[in-house]
Amino acid sequence: EEDVLNDVCREVVEKWSESQIVDAKEKKEDEVQAIASMMEKQARIIVKPKEISQEEKQRKAALLAQYANVTDEEEYPFPQDSSTATTVNIGSEKSLFRNTNVEDVLNARKLERELLRDEFQKKKEQDKLQREKDKLAKQERKEKEKKRTQKGERKR
Repeated sequence: EEDVLNDVCREVVEKWSESQIVDAKEKKEDEVQAIASMMEKQARIIVKPKEISQEEKQRKAALLAQYANVTDEEEYPFPQDSSTATTVNIGSEKSLFRNTNVEDVLNARKLERELLRDEFQKKKEQDKLQREKDKLAKQERKEKEKKRTQKGERKR
């Protein structure tokens, strides 16, 4: 019975390994089939070329030409020293549209300077009022001290 048992075990292992090989081949075939079907679907998809009108071509060419002809002033629009900060050249008549970024930045800086100037002015006025209050308080303390010393001298 042991010989028969060993033969049966060997046969079971052989059948199992054969089935594993067949399953692996089937999986590979399934994967290959899936990839082939995806490639066929992608091949069926037709991308229609976009038709560009002559006007759009001209607009694009003008835009590219505008950016191709950048001068040093346009490339670095902000002046190096603060004395010429207001003499920045903004925009040109040759361009199809205006670059508003430079204007926005300059306007933001101008607004910020004005706000700082206003805050400084308010603080200056508050400091002036505080000095006056301190001066009056100091004067009142002197007068009270003077009155107290006069009372003390009268008592003696």
